[in-house]
Amino acid sequence: MPYRICKTFEIESGHMLSKHPDKCRFPHGHSRKVEFVLESDQLDASDMVCDFKVVREIMRDFLEQYDHALCMNTEDPMHAQLKSVYGERIISFEKKDPTTEVMAKAIYDFFTARLAESARRTDTPYPVRPSLRVIKVRLWETSSSWAEYSETTP
Repeated sequence: MPYRICKTFEIESGHMLSKHPDKCRFPHGHSRKVEFVLESDQLDASDMVCDFKVVREIMRDFLEQYDHALCMNTEDPMHAQLKSVYGERIISFEKKDPTTEVMAKAIYDFFTARLAESARRTDTPYPVRPSLRVIKVRLWETSSSWAEYSETTP
């Protein structure tokens, strides 16, 4: 049975779902929780799956851009105007509504790419083994609703 760890972050972020038929097409915000679940068949030299600090270091700046920002579909009629006014506080999703599912995949893709980069580094006090697996990224929209993305089979 493999070992698993989970590192969680909390952010405040907004989005607009231009394809939504109801209120969600208007700007609104969520108190989001982001969970990263990692797995390893064996513990490392420090008796860990991986140090939690590795996850924090990889994701800190990326998640900071989402905090108090508005995620938008680039095809939304207001995208260009809001982007010109609010700049980096508008996070663009190319021709996709930034649903919680879409955002979970974007976070997963960024995290797995950066974790792979970290596994190739030898100049760090917190080494990442190439055998470390990302099981899933779960993104909470509310306290009772979440979406997750994974490339592993249950």
